[in-house]
Amino acid sequence: MTTRTYLLSPTCAVAVSVGDITRWAGDAVVNAANERMLGGSGVDGAIHKAAGPQLYEACEQVPQVRRSVRCPVGEARITPAFRLPATHVIHTVGPVYRPNSNAPALLRSAYLSALALAHEHHCATVAFPAISCGVYHYPLSAAATIALEACVEFTAANPNRLQLIEFVMFTTQTHAAWTAAAAELHLTEIH
Repeated sequence: MTTRTYLLSPTCAVAVSVGDITRWAGDAVVNAANERMLGGSGVDGAIHKAAGPQLYEACEQVPQVRRSVRCPVGEARITPAFRLPATHVIHTVGPVYRPNSNAPALLRSAYLSALALAHEHHCATVAFPAISCGVYHYPLSAAATIALEACVEFTAANPNRLQLIEFVMFTTQTHAAWTAAAAELHLTEIH
């Protein structure tokens, strides 16, 4: 599967690829974390395993905002990446999908919070998984649209820092949902 790249602004592109996000080299890799930030299943477990025990220790040092919650749903926190080829790990917590809930606003907030931290820490490149699309069961098509709209919104409001936002997908099905959303949003593909 090839990487598909789209123009978000004159200085920033968004790419969609299939691969192992733990092998992605760049400024920041985003972790689809849970509120405890101490590892879990899916991409969260893979990132913690690849980064080594120092990531767990760094996450333990993040202050709890309430019992067992270091990062509330829709927010993000940043740590070093340790053994990962990226410089930072941005941990963001997406919502568990429930119809007729505030899940869309929370998912949008998770993406925007992660992008804001990347911007604040002078990151030019950032990689995302499909937040909330695994064990949190967010429908792929809806999640893809929210993710890409958040990227468009963020880069319009914050030009000239981010150069590449890459969605590194675990499956071809997820890749297809993101590329379909890019077409629906009329993003210009770069060949």
